Amino acid sequence: MQALDRKLFRDLGRLWGQALAIALVVACGIACFVMAQSAYNSLQLTQNTYYDRYHFAEIFASVKRAPNSLEARIQDIPGVAQTETRIVVDVNLNLPDRLEPATGRLISIPPQQHPRLNNIHISQGRYIAPNRGDEILISEAFAEANDLQIGDKIGAVINGRWQQLQIVGIALSPEYIYEVRGGADIYPDSKSFGLLWISRDALGSAFNMDGAFNNITLTLSPQAREVEVINQVDHILEGYGSLGAYGRSDQLSHRIISDEITSLEVTATMLPTIFLAIAAFLLNIVLSRLVGTQREQIGVLKAFGYGFMSIGAHYLKFVLIIILGGSILGTLAGLWLGKGLTELYAEYFRFPILTYHADSRLILGAIAISAIAAILGGIIPVYRAAALPPAVAMRPEPPTEYKPTIIEQLGLQGLFSPSGRIILRNLERKPIQAALSIFGVAVAVAILMTGNYLSDALNHLMDVQFRQVQREDMTIVFTEPRPARTRHEIAQLQGVLQSETFRSVPARLRHEHYQYRLGLTGIDPQGQFRRLLDDQLRPVRLPSQGVVMTQKLGEILHLKIGDILTVEVLEGSRPVREIPVVGFVEEMVGLNAYMDITALHEFMQEGATVSGAYLSVDAKFLNSLYEQLKQMPGVGGISTRESMLNSFEKISGQNLKVFTGVLVVFAVIITFSVVYNSARIALSERSRELASLRIIGFSRREVAFILLGEQAILIVLAIPVGMVFGYSLSALMSMAYNTEMYRVPLVIQQSTYIFTSITVLLAAAISGFLIRRQLNGLNLVEVLKTRE
Repeated sequence: MQALDRKLFRDLGRLWGQALAIALVVACGIACFVMAQSAYNSLQLTQNTYYDRYHFAEIFASVKRAPNSLEARIQDIPGVAQTETRIVVDVNLNLPDRLEPATGRLISIPPQQHPRLNNIHISQGRYIAPNRGDEILISEAFAEANDLQIGDKIGAVINGRWQQLQIVGIALSPEYIYEVRGGADIYPDSKSFGLLWISRDALGSAFNMDGAFNNITLTLSPQAREVEVINQVDHILEGYGSLGAYGRSDQLSHRIISDEITSLEVTATMLPTIFLAIAAFLLNIVLSRLVGTQREQIGVLKAFGYGFMSIGAHYLKFVLIIILGGSILGTLAGLWLGKGLTELYAEYFRFPILTYHADSRLILGAIAISAIAAILGGIIPVYRAAALPPAVAMRPEPPTEYKPTIIEQLGLQGLFSPSGRIILRNLERKPIQAALSIFGVAVAVAILMTGNYLSDALNHLMDVQFRQVQREDMTIVFTEPRPARTRHEIAQLQGVLQSETFRSVPARLRHEHYQYRLGLTGIDPQGQFRRLLDDQLRPVRLPSQGVVMTQKLGEILHLKIGDILTVEVLEGSRPVREIPVVGFVEEMVGLNAYMDITALHEFMQEGATVSGAYLSVDAKFLNSLYEQLKQMPGVGGISTRESMLNSFEKISGQNLKVFTGVLVVFAVIITFSVVYNSARIALSERSRELASLRIIGFSRREVAFILLGEQAILIVLAIPVGMVFGYSLSALMSMAYNTEMYRVPLVIQQSTYIFTSITVLLAAAISGFLIRRQLNGLNLVEVLKTRE
């Protein structure tokens, strides 16, 4: 081992605490990068493979009823590669050992299994037998949620009549990786909604669909233009009650998965960048000050013939060893966390196989990123170390120019003890060094605050959306628009305390060249169950004319108040009208556009029809109400606010809580590392000065007060600065989690500020305890022998 290498390991041994602290910061950044990036790669690879192998469609369209002969016309459209017609109907289900009604989406499949669009994967059991109209396959999530097994029977209301259906297989579909009903329901409730695949002949006979279809899917050739194909499909299906064709990007399951993958990609980029920037910052400070304490050693080395490259390489090795250790630890932690995160996604994204994938390029990339951070943080101090001339390096740094401090100039020095004046004098004479220390601690405070912000935002989101906006106990949706008398029938059901009906029509909303498919919802302006709130959570009055929509939908369509929105209704006579945008409301889950229900009836040129109702129910009669709803053939879906809240907590809530927990742990590590490094470096720089004070009569307590008091002032100043940084970083996180599925608000509770402050002060106290022990071990004899 060469002499410089022996010196390197001696330096690492002497500075092991600082080296470990920096390595932990690097490990946090690398772990965050590997965790998010590997989960992102795994989800994206699995999604693309599944779509390809099971022939996921690229265009979808629904109609009331269309003859099978139209399939050939659609197949002849230029750019269409393959078509598949089917029958899709939502029905009420009666499940064994379950009082609550459930909704099943019956999807027709051919008598024999063969490669087709949206092909199903049978995970258990077998395919349906030919000529057996009572055999079904059910979705895996629905089976697990309701503990259904092969051979069990389900009761279903098929075209007004109860029928027993026997489960022969459990399956998955690329069309429902994220298994959700659609419409206003964007969070899966697998207990109440599931997919059932049944013979096309049986479903066609039951719903008068022999020789007809009500749903068609297509794939495109590589050169096809999606917009042109959609326009021609709409033209062919126009007279058959078409709800408008749409592309894969508007398919609900695909859109939600894509949003989640995009959020992961943002996380994999933003947070590791911050962590590694802190590591580079710490390395820069540590090496700069290490060079300052080893000036004489560098001078001696140069005098003995070590050149610029040798000394530069020596300090660069110091940096790279720390970074390498942090990279290995971070990579291992990131792989473990990434596997756990992928398994978490597997709980609600239904793939045949969701394989965790982390290739060697990802690991090498993580190490390369950390190496770049090391070089950026260490290159300037390493250059300074190697460039020092021997004669200059062997002399101590020239003393600071002493002059009265601001406190002394103001004549206030009498208010402070000698130790206090030393602290203030040192801070004033080294403003850049003090500012860097404040900045380092402030960034750690910001990360810690951001980790807790996500928890605050999630709690606020659930409170606003599920307690202030959605105030109904239950929502029922009809399969078809019902006449006005239905509202009285609902109000008379046993257990219903209060009801409010609504009208929902599928529409294509357009503004300039932007468009979005969405149900336009008409509600009672005096209703209490669906409250409209502005961004300050103040009630918004629904005007008699015009449309009010969620802020996010306004952003997507690039609308502002007063703009004209073109509404193309996709049912009935398909009217197209221009409606002014009269307001925006704050809803944090999903997208909505509201009108006065009377104005919507006028818009549709129809009577007082209703699409569903919001209910307040008496819990004592809940079972009786469920039985009544099961017997109502016109009810297409039932959901409760409690089930939606539980679903949100299980999916988005659980995901964000896990991520928040990891982030808080990382933030605590970084906070301690920064605070400890700051104090330890200060001790290294001032050891001679502090030992000299001990020799001239200062007690250990006074000397400790001088060093730690200075650090305490820096930390107290850093906390408010860090909170400003933390608020800004939280705002960036809020922007990252701003999707069509949900929007994480920028809300930080007082408890987060308190927790952040206490954590930083606790880290400072522990660091102070460790530094105090080292301070007590100062070698006074070495100070006496120092040559100035």
